[in-house]
Amino acid sequence: MAAETARLVRLARSGDSAAFEELVRRHLRAAYAVALSVTGDADDAQDVAQDSFVVALERLEDCADPDRFSAWLLKIVRNRALNLRRSRTRRAAVPLHEVSVAAHHDPARDADRAILREELLEEMQNLTELQRQVLLLHDLEGYRHREVAEALDISEVSSRVHLFAARRALRARLNGRYSQ
Repeated sequence: MAAETARLVRLARSGDSAAFEELVRRHLRAAYAVALSVTGDADDAQDVAQDSFVVALERLEDCADPDRFSAWLLKIVRNRALNLRRSRTRRAAVPLHEVSVAAHHDPARDADRAILREELLEEMQNLTELQRQVLLLHDLEGYRHREVAEALDISEVSSRVHLFAARRALRARLNGRYSQ
């Protein structure tokens, strides 16, 4: 996959817009996951991810190693998300996330899922930034530890340790909520 990514980067550098669109398609979910891990807000994460791709396109020549485009891009995403988080004042209320309505929806189940999603997002803020990033990339995006390690510029062992710690902390905090 790294070789194909490097080929797409080279094509995009030469002005091939379809190649850059393919890079966006392949990396958008990971960019969103990293942005969400930093901002804690779905709308902000979408904005950061999209903005990061614009920055990446403008600075594509700065990507020294096209084989490591993913790691380079995710560093841009993290930095943009951190900048956004610093520039915003703390919000008084947590925004409500839209609940998707399926053909056979169950309002009670939808409400439970929305509450659980809010609780997970809230509890994820108690994790370290790196724990959130590893958790979202591995569990939400399906990255393998090798891919997480490359994307976040850490070792595979570190990826495993942070994932274990993040899951344990979330379980403990959520179990504490429901055992009261």
